[in-house]
Order: sequence, then structure tokens, then C-alpha cells
Amino acid sequence: MYKKILSPTDGSKFAEKAEKHALFLAEASGAEIIALSVIETNFSIGLPADDVVRRINQMLKKETERNLEKVEKLKEEADSDVKITFKVAEGSPADIILETIEKEDIDLVVMGSSGKSGFDRFIMGSVAEKVVRAAECSVLVVY
Repeated sequence: MYKKILSPTDGSKFAEKAEKHALFLAEASGAEIIALSVIETNFSIGLPADDVVRRINQMLKKETERNLEKVEKLKEEADSDVKITFKVAEGSPADIILETIEKEDIDLVVMGSSGKSGFDRFIMGSVAEKVVRAAECSVLVVY
């Protein structure tokens, strides 16, 4: 049924639950998974110095690598043969996810309901909501 499943991850508990669902669906349908972690770049507006932005970017890149390592660990724990391709991108998470859907000819997106909460969600909006509204494929949002 599915050939390519996109599993965006931000390392949150909701993303981890979604990754488990994506792995199950990929095993059941013979699909491959593209695990995507996006480095948010919209935060730098108003920061005082390039050095501060550079350090924050380095921290975010390390966090992104850890997020993808979690996906690999889940695959190993499940003793799965599912093919997983790992991708890292920079930009607005919703925009990057939507671009990836188109570029990679994604059949299904499996994502967590929320990675951020409180004020961050209010300011940035819900990535999952934006993807559900704009995606041209099915989207499974895991709570």
C-alpha cells in the first residue's frame, strides 16, 4: 500500500511514538522510511551577534543528529529490515516537510502531534497542523 513513508522527528515523546508507528507500517507494507530532522532557522531574528547564532546552530545540529540516532536505535530494537534514509535540512519545519513530500514522492507522513508546547507553539504554530492542511498525501498524526 505504501512505498515511501516520511517520519519527521524532533526528538520529542510524540515524535518517538510516531516513529514506532512508521516502523510498524513500513514493515507491514514493505515501504521504506525517510527519517527527517529539521534544524529550525527562524529563531535568529533579533539575536545580538553572529557568534551567538553560530553556537546555537551548532547545538541544534548536534540535537538533530541525536534525534536521528534515536530512530536508528528504534529500528535496531525492533530488529527490523526496513530501509531507512536519514535526512537533515534547515529551515521552517512545516515548509521542509512539505517540500520533502513533493521531492521524495511520499505516500504517507507519520508525525507526532506536537513537539513544542506553550509559548513556542503559540508563536510558531503547529507544524503538524500546517502539514495536515497542505500535504498532498495522507498524514497520520500520532498523539
